[in-house]
Amino acid sequence: MSTKDWLEKDYYKVLGVASDATPEDIKKAFRKLARQYHPDQNKDNAGAESRFKEISEANAILSDPAKRKEYDEARRLFGGGGFRFPGAGQGGPSMEDLFRNATGDSGISDLFGNLFGGSTSRRTSRGPRRGSDIEGEVTIDFADALAGSTVTMQTTSDAACPTCHGTGARPGTQPTVCRACQGSGMQTSTSGGVFAVSEPCRECRGRGMVVESPCPTCAGSGRGQSTRSMQVRIPAGVTDGQRIRIKGKGGAGENSGAAGDLYVLVHVRPHRVFGRKGDHLTVTVPVTFAEAALGAEISVPTLDDGPVRLKVPAGTPNGRTFRVRGRGVKGGAADGDLLVTVEVQVPKHLSEDARAALAQFQSLAGGGDPRAHLLEGHR
Repeated sequence: MSTKDWLEKDYYKVLGVASDATPEDIKKAFRKLARQYHPDQNKDNAGAESRFKEISEANAILSDPAKRKEYDEARRLFGGGGFRFPGAGQGGPSMEDLFRNATGDSGISDLFGNLFGGSTSRRTSRGPRRGSDIEGEVTIDFADALAGSTVTMQTTSDAACPTCHGTGARPGTQPTVCRACQGSGMQTSTSGGVFAVSEPCRECRGRGMVVESPCPTCAGSGRGQSTRSMQVRIPAGVTDGQRIRIKGKGGAGENSGAAGDLYVLVHVRPHRVFGRKGDHLTVTVPVTFAEAALGAEISVPTLDDGPVRLKVPAGTPNGRTFRVRGRGVKGGAADGDLLVTVEVQVPKHLSEDARAALAQFQSLAGGGDPRAHLLEGHR
């Protein structure tokens, strides 16, 4: 039946019932008219046969709740009073003109096709769908984080069910095209207005296919859990807690869709000697009181190039930081530096001779009270 028939025929009038007639009223009216115009009762009356077909057509629409709802909505929107075409009856386009000029790809034909449960779209099945993104975590050593590393990861993601190979149907059977959406996976509905809203089909949940006999492994979903091992390259310079993206290593796509991405959360084990501050490495080096007071040249470790010599000037205070250029994180736009913080060590145990020498030093060094400035104003 064409859309035009829905708009031009008054099926309530054909059956002689009101537009708010109950299902029982429609049934009674049809039975009465069917007995009256049945071809077997009117063998020589061609008009009766035509009338019987018209009555049967009206009953087929009005006795089906879904079809009746669509029919009523169409008449309300485009029939007697719900919608007026500009210029109709005054030299403007008529209903006939609109149907004659409507194309199968756009315009009013799309709205009619969606409204009546059909589809003017050429789409007959759901298109490609991108796979899901998955996440994983790795823990690597401090040195590997700076230089880069390749690690082995076990990932679990959605994949095609190995039993039904993604169809969702029991082996030996096939899913069928959804009758509600005709395989498109989408349905269009109206909410009392002229505009139509598309949403995933409720019957097939957007898949476009209906599984009559579900696969026992995946219960008809067509998806299963896939565990795989893969080699993942962690780039040089990664920091603790950084989340890196590896394109195309996520869940498999559907209907030739692209795979999703893998997101890896990186944990870096702390180093026993070195720390990190951006592109710079940090290290704390102990020095003796004598070295800090008199000055010294000390040996300082680096991460991978052997120790370097650092000159500590005389009178260096505890906690002072020195910079050794180019001995930090490498591989960026410029190599980072090594930041060396000196920590003056105070001996816990002194011999009698050392104690006497230190007391003599204190009397000779003088210098007054180093805390005097803190007490000013409190006396």
